[in-house]
Amino acid sequence: MTKFGELISSEIPVLIDFYAEWEEDSNDLHSVLRDVAAALGDKAKVIKIDIEKNETLANALRIKGNPTFIIYKDGEMKWRQSGDQDANSLINLVQQYV
Repeated sequence: MTKFGELISSEIPVLIDFYAEWEEDSNDLHSVLRDVAAALGDKAKVIKIDIEKNETLANALRIKGNPTFIIYKDGEMKWRQSGDQDANSLINLVQQYV
């Protein structure tokens, strides 16, 4: 949890994808996140967190639906939504906090 606190305290936006490895469409989602990371470059961080390997964190954040996306900046949650998102939507959302 300490590392998570350090991670979200960044001055640049941090987009986190909470996912489960067993989900059928997780490969499609990985390519979407690669596109988002490539488009944003060093203006933001894009991170994937497997909820099964990080159960304590997922429970603390009450992650129920997969995938769940959260944007943090300066340690504060700025946006959160569960369900699939396309690359352009995620890019536009993150850019609001750059």
